[in-house]
Amino acid sequence: MVILALVGMPGSGKDVFVQEARKAGFNHIRMGDMVRLFAKEAGLDSSDSSIGGFATGQREEHGPDIWAIRTLEKIPGGNVLIDGSRSLAELERFRAVLGNGLKVIGIKAPAQERFRRLVSRSRDDDPSRFEDFQIRDRRELSWGLGEALEKAEIIITNDGTLEEFQNRCQSIIRNITGNGKSL
Repeated sequence: MVILALVGMPGSGKDVFVQEARKAGFNHIRMGDMVRLFAKEAGLDSSDSSIGGFATGQREEHGPDIWAIRTLEKIPGGNVLIDGSRSLAELERFRAVLGNGLKVIGIKAPAQERFRRLVSRSRDDDPSRFEDFQIRDRRELSWGLGEALEKAEIIITNDGTLEEFQNRCQSIIRNITGNGKSL
């Protein structure tokens, strides 16, 4: 069994890595979906400020690893990709429960490119103005995302074409799983 935790700033390319991992047979759980589920149950709207504020409040009330704890309750079996860890506390919780076999994958991309991607995907909690994008980046960095990225065992830079990035992701997944065949 292979367990990966994926970290990266919003718009860095995590969704592309997820698609490639799913093609390789990985089950997937997205931490952001957990936050949105709990926020919806609390009666909140799906705007970035509501979701982000809720996530922060839950961390303050229940501890910095609350989203890891809630994600672990729903984790599927088999090879698993946990998408969207935001802090060292979350990674430490995953490692404590899942063991040292957990591999952390970090994805980095230039800020302007990340903003362009977020605008084009148009999810309810995505910013439409660069100022809002910067506010979101600062909030996510305040949770410890920068430190989590620094602790990643593998870093993938997403600064080229989609095809180049997909090929990088496939290569990493093959190396991790020991599967030499092409995806």
